[in-house]
Formats: sequence, C-alpha cells, structure tokens
Amino acid sequence: MGKDKLKKKSHKNSSKNIALPDGSLEKNTTTLNLGPTHPATHGVFQNILEMDGEKIMKATPTVGYIHRAFEKIAERKPLYQVTPLTDRLNYCSAPLNNLGWHMTVEKFVGIEVPKRVAYLRVIIMELARVSDHIVCNSIMGVDTGAFTGFLYMMKYRELIYEIYEEICGSRLTTNIGRIGGFERDFPEVAWTKIHKFLREFPDVLREFENLFMRNRIFMDRTQGVGGITAERALNYGFTGPNLRAAGVDYDVRVAKPYSRYEEFEFDIPVGKTGDCYDRFLVRDQEMWQSLSIIQQAIDKIGQLEGEEATKYHADAPDFYLPKKQDVYTKMEALIFHFKIIMGEVDIPKGEIFNSIEAANGELGFHFISDGGRSAYRLHFRRPCFIYYQAYPELVEGQMLSDAIITMSSLNLIAGELDA
Repeated sequence: MGKDKLKKKSHKNSSKNIALPDGSLEKNTTTLNLGPTHPATHGVFQNILEMDGEKIMKATPTVGYIHRAFEKIAERKPLYQVTPLTDRLNYCSAPLNNLGWHMTVEKFVGIEVPKRVAYLRVIIMELARVSDHIVCNSIMGVDTGAFTGFLYMMKYRELIYEIYEEICGSRLTTNIGRIGGFERDFPEVAWTKIHKFLREFPDVLREFENLFMRNRIFMDRTQGVGGITAERALNYGFTGPNLRAAGVDYDVRVAKPYSRYEEFEFDIPVGKTGDCYDRFLVRDQEMWQSLSIIQQAIDKIGQLEGEEATKYHADAPDFYLPKKQDVYTKMEALIFHFKIIMGEVDIPKGEIFNSIEAANGELGFHFISDGGRSAYRLHFRRPCFIYYQAYPELVEGQMLSDAIITMSSLNLIAGELDA
C-alpha cells in the first residue's frame, strides 16, 4: 500500500501541470536562473530555464547582458586604435581578432604586405587557434568532472602566452601586430619558444586524447547531447568547428584564402552528428592541423631570400608608424607620426566585408567609410552571437547537466555576444 502511494505521488510531481477544480491547469514547473553568477556559465551569461524536475522544458538566453557598445566606440576611433577593442571579442584567441581587423583595413585601403608578414601572421593565428581549442576542450573535461586534462593542457596555453609576450609585451589582450605588419620583428627568444612548443605539445595532446576520447564517462556525457543537423546549423548561420562537427566542411581559410593560406596543405576535420562529442573531436584534430601549418610557415620563412627574408611590415606610411629614430631626425617621418597619432589620416569612401577563420568560426568585419578619419559604420560578425541564439533548441528536452556541457562545447565567449 505504501509503495502505491509513493508511486502516485512521484507521478503527480513529475507532471507539467495539475488540474484544478475549475478545470484550469496549474503550472507545476520550476524557473531556474542558470547564470550569470554561476561558474559553469563561463562568464556573463544569463539563461532562464523552465524545468520539469531535471528536464529542461524551455530555455531563454539573454543576449546582450553586458551592453558594451563596442561597435559604436570603434566608429569614433582612428582605424589603428580599433585594435585594442578587438582584443575584447574572443579574448581566448585575441590575436586572431587583431590580425583579422588589420587585414580588413589593408584590403580596403590597398596595402599589400610582404610574404614574410603573411607567414608570421599565420604562425600567430594558428597558435591562437590552438590556445582557444585548449581552453574549450579542457574546460569540457572540467565540466564533466575530469580536472586532470585541464592541468596538462594549461601549461602549454601558458607557453603560447609567453610567445605573445616576447613578441608584443602582452599576454591575454595582446594588441598584437599593426596595420601593415608587426611593430617589431620576432626576437630570437620567441622563435626558441615556438620551436619548444612544436616539439613538446604533441606528446601532451596525445596524452590528453588518451584521457578523454575513449573515456566511457566522458562519452556518455557528450555523445547524443546538444546535437544539431547540418541543415539547422546552416539555417542559423553556424560556422567554424560547430558547423564542421555537423558535417559541413566550410573553412574560410580554404573557401576565401587570406594571408597566403592557399600555399599551405592541411585537412579540414569534419564530424557527423553535430553533438558535443563531435565538437570535441573536431577541435582536437584542428590542433594537429594547426601544428602542421605552423611548421610549414616556419619552413616557408626559411626559404625567403634577400630583403624579403627580413621584412616585418609593409611600406604604408599613412598607417604604419615610422621608426622612432627617424621621427627624431627626419621631417617626413615626424609628419607621418603626427598624422597617425592624432588621427588625421583620411580614408577613402567605400564599403567592405572581410572575414577570417577565427578559432570559433567566421569572424567578419563589415566596414563602411564616408571618407572621414574613422569608420562611418562598423559591424562585427561574431560567431558566438549566432551560436547562443541556437542554444535553446540544443538544450530543450535535455537534462540540466546537459545544458552545461552543451554551452561548453559551443565555446561560447561572452565578449563576442555584445558589440
């Protein structure tokens, strides 16, 4: 008799609605705020979940929670001063944002950079891609209860940050590079650390794979969770690893090559189901491809001869600051320095959209000029802004624990949501 009562009570509590005497239905779900003050939301995210026990019936994300007005600030800056703002998009791979912006401006004003600059940029961009994927995949491990892999991988994200630091003096928000190239050439210590990374990281990555790829707990937590079909992913506008995990082999580096990517040989990892596990695998394989690309870029730099073998910036006096010694001794250099610093360089009228393959997907820059000294209109296509809008579809009908790992696998970065 007691068991029958227990069963009836359990069935009553798990139902979504309760019938009242007047025939109306009483709501019997729970509203749960998943974030913003929750460590698993990875930053400033608010998700309002309608829960039936542990099951998610409805999810309502708040897009634009921190309201930074990033694009409006950028419209009031000279073009070279926009670079520190792009750092704050996906701050896990800031150099990709920086160099993407520089290449957009160069394409718009007609600056052609030397081969060596293009190859140096490829090295930095691929290091940034690896750094971003290290964070995403290791945090997926943490969110499923496995902390060890995170500790293994963070040591080498730290080494990547040391490489940034040797090149530009910064680590997280790098402000790396300039319109036309780099502020200075890579020092010898940076090359030493790059070679160290290429030599040591493969063994660590293999060990990380051994911890997760065939781990039954990790597989149970990620396979069949947060999946999306190729058709739905395309309809939303997915790009990058999240789209490739759904089976679409779109990569901007191949579809619209930039920075001489057409000269490199690499594969595009593609998944099948678009679930959390496939996203993990795609990012894992992309790290191997990035290591190959970095080595190819180093080899190509070694094959350059003469003046090409030493150049680290283009001849672009309207945008690239002259050497300080020239500013002190040459009138022309002093004039260009003054014009650039004071933001007195007029740019041509026109409109451009340019994009790169950032670590999280296609990062685009829509730039409109009315001939003034800053952008008339500026819009940034941030991949996370698109992924987050699909988040309700991915988690509704799943368990609360699945909401965390799904967010992790999409690699949602709060800085890309608000612009």
